[in-house]
Amino acid sequence: MKAMILAAGRGERMRPLTDATPKPLLKVGGRRLIEYHLDALAAAGVGEVVINTAHLFEQIPAALGDGRAYGLHIDYTVEPAGALETGGGIHNALPLLGPGPFLVVNGDIWTDLPLAPLLRAPAGLAHLVMIDNPPQHPRGDFALDANGLLHANGDERLTYSGIGVYTPEFFAGCTPGRFPLAPLLRDAMAVGKVGGEHYRGAWHDIGTPERLAALDRELLG
Repeated sequence: MKAMILAAGRGERMRPLTDATPKPLLKVGGRRLIEYHLDALAAAGVGEVVINTAHLFEQIPAALGDGRAYGLHIDYTVEPAGALETGGGIHNALPLLGPGPFLVVNGDIWTDLPLAPLLRAPAGLAHLVMIDNPPQHPRGDFALDANGLLHANGDERLTYSGIGVYTPEFFAGCTPGRFPLAPLLRDAMAVGKVGGEHYRGAWHDIGTPERLAALDRELLG
């Protein structure tokens, strides 16, 4: 199974750190954030990775190369200024991701989640990893039922971790351009086509310089 790392965002909340460095290249625990994902993907048995870029796009391939240093082959997409949002960015990369299901990982998170168990075709159109709601997102995103299906509404809502497996069919009917992922997920959930699982291990959203510094202290401590 191929994988995609989402790395095109501007990282406005991370300024001024992201004024000169793309968010996935910021260092935490002595390594670039995106390198943790590359190592995890290689350890899971993924061989080919697509990384989308936009803000300071030339820095990412310059830093990571063709992926051989990580035991991978990396392809890159370059999006227009402002990027294509999550849905548009994945849709733009579909020709590189091929005809089968693929794993997607947000480039601005850190987790110890083992990725190998995710490398299987979802029962529906997508399968998402959900986590307990962090302090900065207390209301969560979607509800996970006892049968492993996700719903847009529900009393016990969890937060989407930014890690999921998608099928190309999930994007059927989409046209090229800038669009978010969440409305597509809600539409697929409405017809019972999105599964999920609840991960209770370590997960961090690197959304602010303060959260980056806290994780850096944890990893070095």
